[in-house]
Amino acid sequence: MMYQYEKKYYRKGIEYIAGVDEVGRGPLAGPVVAAAVVLNKHFIIKGLDDSKKLSEKQRKRLFKKITTHALEIGYSFIWPKEIDRINILESSKKAMRNSIESLTKCEFILIDAVKLGYDNSESIIKGDAKSASIAAASIIAKVLRDNYMVELAKKYPNYDFEHNKGYGTKKHLQALEDFGSIQGIHRKSFSPVANLNQIKFDF
Repeated sequence: MMYQYEKKYYRKGIEYIAGVDEVGRGPLAGPVVAAAVVLNKHFIIKGLDDSKKLSEKQRKRLFKKITTHALEIGYSFIWPKEIDRINILESSKKAMRNSIESLTKCEFILIDAVKLGYDNSESIIKGDAKSASIAAASIIAKVLRDNYMVELAKKYPNYDFEHNKGYGTKKHLQALEDFGSIQGIHRKSFSPVANLNQIKFDF
């Protein structure tokens, strides 16, 4: 079932189909990350699903399979200052477009939920649970973002980024109360950060 959309377009003679998804809309800190993945139609990857439904171990295993067997992968990070400037929805779209436009092999695009203005595309609600290509993109984006947040935790150990990945957990909110926000890391436009720190925008 996860390959139903891909097979529909393969039957039309389209070989290079990019699945696109993003992660990180909700966190108070860190980037929003998107990925675009062109799977090899001759190599079926079993177990692909919405990255949120998979364990960390499953995501890492599938990440390795995707990066080994996909025909092409593009990705993009949009950082907090840009998120604050243009808002999180536009940042998510920008990350998705950037990841698509970094590809050299792309005839058709399957996009999770949003419309990006490409004629050669189909937007699929909950696409990361319905399309193998979109699921693969969600896994790539999730693992890349999680890895970044784990590395960030080594530099800023007080915020528990290795566990919360920037989401507004109780421990993260308490750290904001105790230590304030981190310039360039926290999203100033997100109300928990702005309210706790009474931040004035600097753009």
